[in-house]
Amino acid sequence: MAHSPQIKFPTHKLPHTNPLTARSEAAAVSLPYNPPMANRRFHYDRAFEHYLRANAIPYVAVDEAKRALTPGQLTGTKAKLKSFDFVVYSESGCNLLVDVKGRKHSGKTGRAFQNWVTNDDVKCLKKWQGIFGDDFDPAFAFLFWCDAQPPDALFHEVFEYNERWYAVLAVRLSDYAQHMRPRSAKWDTVSLPAKAFDQISLPLKNLL
Repeated sequence: MAHSPQIKFPTHKLPHTNPLTARSEAAAVSLPYNPPMANRRFHYDRAFEHYLRANAIPYVAVDEAKRALTPGQLTGTKAKLKSFDFVVYSESGCNLLVDVKGRKHSGKTGRAFQNWVTNDDVKCLKKWQGIFGDDFDPAFAFLFWCDAQPPDALFHEVFEYNERWYAVLAVRLSDYAQHMRPRSAKWDTVSLPAKAFDQISLPLKNLL
């Protein structure tokens, strides 16, 4: 039986090295691609992790490796960045730095998809991309919790978890940043027009 590949996470400052592929003499933590499910507070994150496992998509939940991925250790600064949620690995393209955004949806056609994020979400994902390097592509994964099982025509990826129905649509950060518009000055949020979201959102598997 083949062994699961292992990922090395550096535990010291590596300012010019990809943090997930570096090899050094310093001590490192080895984690399997699909470790036991993390103890997550929000049902959206738990559901998304279930989706990854059910589809045999290799990943690492960020909270399992956050000590090794703090910006201060990697850049030598005291900067604090809002963390994303999952490193998702691709067999053929760029790996993904995924920030999960949970939104409620009726599961019926004719209703716009809530796709807002904060400006800070956008800025922090851009900075994480700079830390990880060109082999990692940041993306938002919008996880829609539907009141009932949605029709097949509405979503490409639908699944049930803990007696709830969810659908997944993903948007690359570069595409989101290009089309986003201000939503609320008070809450410093941005969003995509419905037409733009329909054009650039994809099933997550299409990004892998």
